[in-house]
Amino acid sequence: MNAPVPRPSLTPARKVPLAAKIAYSAFVAVLVPVYLFSYGPTNFLYFCDVALLLTLAGMWLESPLLISMCCVGILLPQAFWVVDFLCGLLGFKLTGLTAYMFSPALTLFARGLSLFHGWLPLLLVWLVLRLGYDARALWAWGLLAMALILVSYLFLPPAGAVPARPNAPVNVDYVYGLSDREPQHWMGPLAYLAFYAAALWGILFVPTHLLLGRFIRPATPTTS
Repeated sequence: MNAPVPRPSLTPARKVPLAAKIAYSAFVAVLVPVYLFSYGPTNFLYFCDVALLLTLAGMWLESPLLISMCCVGILLPQAFWVVDFLCGLLGFKLTGLTAYMFSPALTLFARGLSLFHGWLPLLLVWLVLRLGYDARALWAWGLLAMALILVSYLFLPPAGAVPARPNAPVNVDYVYGLSDREPQHWMGPLAYLAFYAAALWGILFVPTHLLLGRFIRPATPTTS
């Protein structure tokens, strides 16, 4: 008598462990209300915070496109964040990008949560290795980033503004220059915005896209 042939499972194999999804979800569930209280809702228009939330969706959906978008958008900027933060720990200022991490005006707990800037890129690399790289991410993230900088420029407080709410962000996504204390002065505001948008594509997004496309296997259509 022939042994029964096992039927293939109708449930696709899980590529992201459930434990990782739950742990990350728990972290985001803590961070979101703390950030809302500490900084206000506009803080979630920063590229890094958008990527934080997209990663949550990407992990549960096991979406190569969402994870690849986050990789394109923040891998290089967050590496620079880590360098700037380490310089601050050693007692000297590189750019001031992470000065808020040493500000007594913010609770130690809120600043501790911001350490996700250091480990989220590592998580994203692990995820894109498991899911594959979706080349559509360059345009998907690039267009999202352009929308974010336009919203930040048109509707949010510029560098040097004093918001009514303490610790509310100004100069979100650095659309007025790299300093939050005052806008840049070496070119007109719109010229700078155009230059900044071009630099994001040419220095950050496209090089990251090329590196990921070179070293990470492509995502298969069935996992996109």
